[in-house]
Amino acid sequence: MLKKVVFAGTQTPSFAQGSAALEALAGLTISTKQVERITEKIGRERLEQRDRAVEDFRKLPLMTRCESPIPLAPDLAVVEMDGGRLQILDRRAEASDPVADEDDEPEPEVRRGHWREDKIGVLMTMTSTVSADDPCPEIPEHFVDPTRILKLTREIKGSVSIGDDDVNMSSESTEDDPVPAADFTPRPRVRTMVATRGKAKQFGLILACAAYVRGFAAARRKAFVADGAATNWTTHKQWFSDYTPILDFIHALTYVFASAMAGRSFRAGWEAYIVWIQQVWSGRVEDVITALEARQSELGTPTKDDPEKSPRRVVAEALNYLRNNAARMRYPDYRKAGLPITSSHMESTVKLFNRRLKGTEKFWSEEGAEAILQLRADYLSETEPLEEYWKDREANATGRRPYRRSG
Repeated sequence: MLKKVVFAGTQTPSFAQGSAALEALAGLTISTKQVERITEKIGRERLEQRDRAVEDFRKLPLMTRCESPIPLAPDLAVVEMDGGRLQILDRRAEASDPVADEDDEPEPEVRRGHWREDKIGVLMTMTSTVSADDPCPEIPEHFVDPTRILKLTREIKGSVSIGDDDVNMSSESTEDDPVPAADFTPRPRVRTMVATRGKAKQFGLILACAAYVRGFAAARRKAFVADGAATNWTTHKQWFSDYTPILDFIHALTYVFASAMAGRSFRAGWEAYIVWIQQVWSGRVEDVITALEARQSELGTPTKDDPEKSPRRVVAEALNYLRNNAARMRYPDYRKAGLPITSSHMESTVKLFNRRLKGTEKFWSEEGAEAILQLRADYLSETEPLEEYWKDREANATGRRPYRRSG
């Protein structure tokens, strides 16, 4: 019965729907509160297991961490990370907010009401072909489709200013309009998910532990793919420095598109975008940086009084983004090596987590959020960690019912 309760509590959008699902599918009449309590209890047990494994990994000698604990290491190992959003309402946690460690890096977490960030990672073994030449020197058509690109940019960056031309653009979501997979794109084989509400330093350790368990250290090819957030690349430097660092091409595209449109008509901006995005695709990022520097000189340096979407500020942000990430944008080399150049699997993973955790009517305590994040990661992982957990739990069961002591 515990398996059914936890499955319903983890998979359905809410505990109430989980209770209804148990009654409809399994004939079990269990209150919503009981589903919540059992799910959180099992989640805490899984967190204890995770933390023990992470602590054991942390104590390993450095040379041991560079070896594979499994006999067959993967050929291509890929690690991606990003953040989702959920609402936290936990007055006890707010009142006793722990003091950060001295070596903790400051994490600029945007606090809009109760919205907070969770950190999510996906670890994949993948299959791909290594080529002597670039398998796709010309940028695919879907990256130069104006309707698709405007939708994609608005989904990632929010509103994007475009010129007032006679161009009919839709602003519908791209969720049902996926980017076609090219022949050179690596295919995922087995995926493992991890997640936490903890700080970036803790998350990096959890992610590194999960990679070690799967033998990623001994993989022949290794890639770390993420957007340009500083936290991502701090994690890469600390735990995955021998992985090829790759800036997600889609995020780079959104900055190039926004800066091409800044202060121009749509037609003029689109002409600039076509040239610039081909240069980025071809690994000639310095050419785009030079063009943006010239554009910045035309518009002038942004001031503190400029609005967020002013052309000067948009171009300055794009310049800063490309300069900071130019070394991670050697896309022709990555394609030849059979490495992924987008974090599309990470984006879809965040959506799968958000489906269970995110909602205007959903509020979590810190303890409850951490438990459900762990169980959601377990449920979505194709390595099926919960199956091993249930076997161990059954083997270690004593038959005694635990009671709380009173007084």
